[in-house]
Amino acid sequence: MVKHIVAYTFKEGIDKNASVKLIGSLLEPLVGKIPGLLAMEIRSCFQGGMDYCLYSEFESRQALIDYAEHPLHLAAKEQFFHLLSSRVAADYEV
Repeated sequence: MVKHIVAYTFKEGIDKNASVKLIGSLLEPLVGKIPGLLAMEIRSCFQGGMDYCLYSEFESRQALIDYAEHPLHLAAKEQFFHLLSSRVAADYEV
């Protein structure tokens, strides 16, 4: 199993609470629709200088690669990627 954790900041002037809700509503329902995506959570951050975190679990490294290019993921990403300023990611296997 692969755990994928990403922390993001929003661009200036973005409504953070509304944006986190939007992103969660777009990405979390992909569990069960994209093969190999086992779990996903989108939550606001309360420390560390980032605005929100994405936590997800995948069956394998290949499942994570496939997710990144999956049409459902890309369609969801198009709806919010313009809101983001920066990101930091970490992946590990368990």
